[in-house]
Amino acid sequence: MLIIPAIDLKDGKCVRLRQGRMEESTVFSDDPVEVAARWVAAGARRLHLVDLNGAFAGEPLHAEIVTAIARRFPDLPIQIGGGIRSADTIEAYLKAGVQWVIIGTKAVKEPEFVTDMCKQFPGHIIVGLDAKDGLVATDGWAEVSTVKAVDLAERFASDGVDSIVYTDINRDGMMQGVNVEATAALAEAGGIPVIASGGVTNMDDLKRLAEVADKGIIGTITGRAIYEGTLDMEEAQAYCDRLATNAGN
Repeated sequence: MLIIPAIDLKDGKCVRLRQGRMEESTVFSDDPVEVAARWVAAGARRLHLVDLNGAFAGEPLHAEIVTAIARRFPDLPIQIGGGIRSADTIEAYLKAGVQWVIIGTKAVKEPEFVTDMCKQFPGHIIVGLDAKDGLVATDGWAEVSTVKAVDLAERFASDGVDSIVYTDINRDGMMQGVNVEATAALAEAGGIPVIASGGVTNMDDLKRLAEVADKGIIGTITGRAIYEGTLDMEEAQAYCDRLATNAGN
């Protein structure tokens, strides 16, 4: 299981939100590229970037920063979400050196778009399912749909989606622990590898998540916890690596 640091971009800075509310942002750095370097030095083997302004605007607004990070670390797998709603945007990010693009709002509103993009860019499409009380939210979490996250995961099972990033909005940025049960249920129902997001606060949360990793959970995104120091990036990844080694013996 991978520990994936989150770098959320807002107005050119690295921030963290609480439950996706733009007005409740904490600025952690004015230099997102150096933040990426910090997590790479701590042993990160993948980065999770989010263009927060882009998520609300419906188009990328931090492409230059994303490109700069990809160029600084050309061998580091990067996934990017926020405002990805066209094939041109996906192609531009992949050419910039990003490994995966995350389709969120468009996956809910036009699921056939995911099907088409999986055919056009095989192996590079991740679906982002951000849910509140089990229902998927869209447009930077500003709108909550009537679509169940589990139903949508099942819808994409045969499309060739690389993985699903599942975020429990109620837990995101709140330091209240990850929703292990819902994450495991989604992985089992959809049959697609799941990356957990929202609420991983400390090693206890990580251990609870690791207990159900065999359901299909391949990693967890962490943000506020590693920025505020309640979770040590290096220690967390080392723990997951030990589990993997022991499981293979």
